[in-house]
Amino acid sequence: MTLRWMFCSLLAVTQMLSAQSAPEQNATPGSSTLAGYSSQSSPVESGWEKRFQDGIVAANIRDNMQRLSARPHHVGSAYDKDNAEWILAKFKEWGLDARIETFNVLFPTPKERVVEMLAPTKFRAKLQEPILSVDPTSNQTAEQLPTYNAYSADGDVTAQLVYVNQGNREDYEELDRLGVSVKGAIVIARYGGGWRGIKPKVAAEHGAIGCIIYSDPRGDGYFHGDDYPTGGWRPRDGVQRGSVMDTDYPGDPLTPGVGATADAKRLDIKDAKTIQKVPVLPISYSDALPLLSALKGQIAPEAWRGSLPITYHVGPGPAQVHLKVASNWDLKPLYDVIGTLHGADDNQWVIRGNHHDAWVNGADDPISGQAPMMEEARMLGELHKQGWTPKRTIIYCAWDGEEPGLLGSVEWVETHLDELQKHAVLYINSDSNERGYFFPGGTQDLQTFISGVARDIQDPETRMTIFQRSHLVAISRAKTADARGDLRRRNDLVMEALGDGSDFTAFQDFAGISTLDVGFGGEDEGDQYHSIYDDFYWYTHFAVTDFSYGRALAQAAGTAMMRFADADLLPYNYAPQAEAIAKYETELEKLLKDKQEEFTERNLELQEGVFTATADPHKKSVPPPAETVPPYMNFAPMKNAIDLLKKSSDRYAKALSAWQGKGSPALSSQLLEPLNADLFRIPRLFLNDKGLPGRPWFKNQIYAPGAYTGYDAKPIAAVREYMDQKKWKEAEEQVPQVAEAVERVAAGISKAAEELETAVAHAQ
Repeated sequence: MTLRWMFCSLLAVTQMLSAQSAPEQNATPGSSTLAGYSSQSSPVESGWEKRFQDGIVAANIRDNMQRLSARPHHVGSAYDKDNAEWILAKFKEWGLDARIETFNVLFPTPKERVVEMLAPTKFRAKLQEPILSVDPTSNQTAEQLPTYNAYSADGDVTAQLVYVNQGNREDYEELDRLGVSVKGAIVIARYGGGWRGIKPKVAAEHGAIGCIIYSDPRGDGYFHGDDYPTGGWRPRDGVQRGSVMDTDYPGDPLTPGVGATADAKRLDIKDAKTIQKVPVLPISYSDALPLLSALKGQIAPEAWRGSLPITYHVGPGPAQVHLKVASNWDLKPLYDVIGTLHGADDNQWVIRGNHHDAWVNGADDPISGQAPMMEEARMLGELHKQGWTPKRTIIYCAWDGEEPGLLGSVEWVETHLDELQKHAVLYINSDSNERGYFFPGGTQDLQTFISGVARDIQDPETRMTIFQRSHLVAISRAKTADARGDLRRRNDLVMEALGDGSDFTAFQDFAGISTLDVGFGGEDEGDQYHSIYDDFYWYTHFAVTDFSYGRALAQAAGTAMMRFADADLLPYNYAPQAEAIAKYETELEKLLKDKQEEFTERNLELQEGVFTATADPHKKSVPPPAETVPPYMNFAPMKNAIDLLKKSSDRYAKALSAWQGKGSPALSSQLLEPLNADLFRIPRLFLNDKGLPGRPWFKNQIYAPGAYTGYDAKPIAAVREYMDQKKWKEAEEQVPQVAEAVERVAAGISKAAEELETAVAHAQ
C-alpha cells in the first residue's frame, strides 16, 4: 500500500536522516562490540551475520518475484491462495514451523461502474487499462480486478462537476475564498497530497454527492519522464486502484477491534463506520481530460494546475457528470502465512512481516519486499541447519489483505493481542522496495540499533555503506548551514515516526510494540502504483534490473532480525526517543504560536479591508472568515513528563555506557532475564485503553496517523488533531492524558536503568 512516489519527495525523509562522519562501526562510539552484546558474544554473532549476508542470493529474489507476481493475486482470488500455499511450502522446506491462519473479511468488488459526461458534450469513460503487446501479463484480463476504489459507497448520482485540486481540507478553504461550493456536486480530485480515502471523506463533509479521483501526469506520468512502455511512468490510460476505507478502524469493517475469527460478532454492513458515504471511482488522465476540459468558472490557483494540456478551471460545471458505483459486498478469505523459527527462549518473539496480496500482479507493491523477505527466511533456515539457534523465537509473517485496509495483519494482531503483548519484542516491516537510499522509520527506541545495522550493509551501487549514503544524501539536500551542521553532528540515523499505510500499524498503534519499517527508494525510473502494469516485466526494466537492492534489503532486515534475536541485552536506546518526543511537544507550542499570530493578523486585515482592496473586482472572491485567536494552552504537564523521560533515558544510557566502558563483560542471566522482560514491555506504557478521541482503536498516545493525513504520522495526535480543528479547549484537556503516558514510560525506563546498574555492578 505504501506509495512509491513518496520517494520523489525524498527530501522530507533524507533531511531527517543523519549521521556523523565517524568510523564505520556497529556499536556505541568507544565500544568494539555490538550494541546489546558482551565482548564474548559479539564476535560470535558477527560471524553468523557475515555468513547470513554472504548467503543472500539475488537470483533467488528474482525467482521469488517472478513466481509470486505471475498472475493477479488480490484478496479472494485463486492465485492469492495459491501464493499463500507456495509460501507455506517454502517456509516448511526451509525448516520453519509454518501454518496458514485464515480470516473471513468484508471485501467488496465492483459490479457496475459508470463515469459519463452528459453536458455540454457526451463522453463515456473507458475505465479500462489496455493490453500492451510488450507486457506479457497485461492480457490477464479475466483475473484482473477492474479499476475501482474498494469500500466506496454504492450510488447512482448526476450533478455538476467541481475540480477540488487534491481534495484536502485546505483545498476546500481555498474554494470558499473563490466562492465555490461543492454541495450537491460531484468533485474531481487529482491523486497526491495525501491518502486517497481522505478525498471522498472531506468531499462528503462539504456536501458533495460523489467523488472521482484521477492520475494527473504531474504526479506520476510524463511530467517526470517517458511514459510506459517507452519509459517507466504511468501511461495515459493507467489507473491507480486502491482502498478508500476510512482508517479510523483499520482491518475488517465488520469486526472493529477484534479478530475476524469464526466466532466473531459482526456488524451489519449498514453499521460499518469505515465505508465511505459517497460513491468514488478512480480514472486515468485520458478519461479525466474531457471532463476537466469541459469545466469553466474561475481559473484554478497556480498550485492546483497539473500537467495536462488544458487551462485548469474549477467550475462548477457546465460539465454535468453521471457517476454510478455498485459493488458485490462479499466475505472473502484471507491467508496469513506464519513461519516460526523457535529460539532457545520461546517467551520472546522477534517478528518480521511483508504482505503478499496485490491489487493486480503487484511486482513492486508488494512483491519487491515479499521476495527478499522470503530469501531472509531461507537463509536463516540454512543457518539453523548449520548449527545456529537464535536466543529468541523468530516469526516470519506473509500477510494477506493489506491492500484493502491492512486486513491480514490487523486481524492477526487483534486475535493474538494478549500473546503479543506478553512476548513480542520487535516488529520489522517492509513493503515496496526499489533503487536508492535506505529509509528506516519507526519508534525511536530502535534508532541507534538500526543505525548500527546500516553501518554493516553495503550499498550495491556506490559500494559505501547504506548508513554513509543516507547520511551524505541528507547533507546534500539540507537547505541551510544550520541544518547541515546538525546533520554532521549526529551519530545515527534519525527516524521519522510512522503513520499508516502498511502492516506496521497494528503493532505500533494498537499493540504497543517497538516497530521498524525498512526499505530502499528514491532513484525510481517510473511508477505503476496499483496498475495492471506493476508487473514483472515493468519492474525488471524500469525499477531494479539486477535485484541488488532486494539483496540489500534482505541483508539489512535479516541482520536486524538476527541481531535483535540474539542480543544478550535487548538493544533499545531511549535517548533518541526522548529527544523526538520533546521535539513533537515543541512543534505543538510552535503551532499554537503560529496560529495566534496568523489569526491576529488576519482579523486586523479584515478590519482594514485588505482583502477587499486586493481582490480583483472582475473575479468572484470571498474574504476569509474572522477567526477567534487561540488562547494560551498549558503544556506544563507534558513538558514536566518529558523532562522525567529525558532524565530516565539519560540514566539508562549512562548504565549502558558503564557496561560498555568495562569492555562489555557478560551479564548474569539471572539479572538479564527480568531486565529484558521489563524492557520490551516499556512501549506498551504509551498505550491508553480509551484510545484517541473519536478513534478508540488507536491506543498509542505518541505515535499515530492523522485522521486527515492517512499515510503521514501526526505525533501526539490526541492534542494535535483538536488543534487542527481549532478546538483549543479540547486540545488542552488532552495534555494531561498524554503526560500520564509519558510519565509511565519514564518510570519504566528508570526501573530498567536501576536493574541494569545492578547487573553492571555485579559484572565480573
